[in-house]
Amino acid sequence: MAYSEKVMDHLANPRNVGELPDADGIGEVGNAKCGDIMKMYIKVNDGVITDVTFKTFGCGAAFATSSMATELIKGKTIEDALKLTNQAVMEALDGLPPVKVHCSVLAEQAIKAAVADYYTRQGIDPTPLVGKISDCDHEEGHCSCSL
Repeated sequence: MAYSEKVMDHLANPRNVGELPDADGIGEVGNAKCGDIMKMYIKVNDGVITDVTFKTFGCGAAFATSSMATELIKGKTIEDALKLTNQAVMEALDGLPPVKVHCSVLAEQAIKAAVADYYTRQGIDPTPLVGKISDCDHEEGHCSCSL
């Protein structure tokens, strides 16, 4: 399985790693069966994500997609962050092997989960704004979240 230079760069030099102790929203997605668990922390000021960090347990592709996703939403409005797709994360990394597509899906879902938590803390029902958040669900060892 070959990774692009960008994936390898984000794996060797991950951006925005760690916790935000004063985070306005925290989202965690993943599944222990696949071993990829992502936790995203966001800081929001006037509707803009001013800081974002992550903690990821999983494979190299999970780290790379988490790192790239944080780079893509930092400084963006919440609305723009919610538009980020797993496909955009993969394109920004110059692609992922098919068996690692689920990592980009988890990165997208972790952002949505953090934004949903932010809205919940503001007393706003996140469902109409964020949509459904799905964790990685495995059956027989195959990831169905990439479907």
